[in-house]
Amino acid sequence: MAGFKDKGFSDRISAAAKAREAALEKFKSRPKPDDPEMLAKAAARKATADAREAKAAEREVERIARKAREAEEQRAREIAEAAEKAMRAENQMAEAVRIMSEQKAARDARYAARKARKS
Repeated sequence: MAGFKDKGFSDRISAAAKAREAALEKFKSRPKPDDPEMLAKAAARKATADAREAKAAEREVERIARKAREAEEQRAREIAEAAEKAMRAENQMAEAVRIMSEQKAARDARYAARKARKS
């Protein structure tokens, strides 16, 4: 079996230093904020965000228009129902008047017949 190589203190220190150097190099190699590539990426992100906001605004406008349309349809239904209810009430009233006039005519006919019998 191969022997286990125990790292000493100096090996661990040098490994940590190398890791710090690698992290520093990685940080230094990053493009600056005024780099054309970074500016292009930022512009692309802004365009995407603007498009997303425009789409959200469009959906909101459509939602408001749909609600307004539904409210108008509901109002039209309520008006139609009210008109139908009024028409039914008018028809019932006309029927009641017709029945009352028939009853009055029958009563008048009975009264006239009774008067004719007495005279």
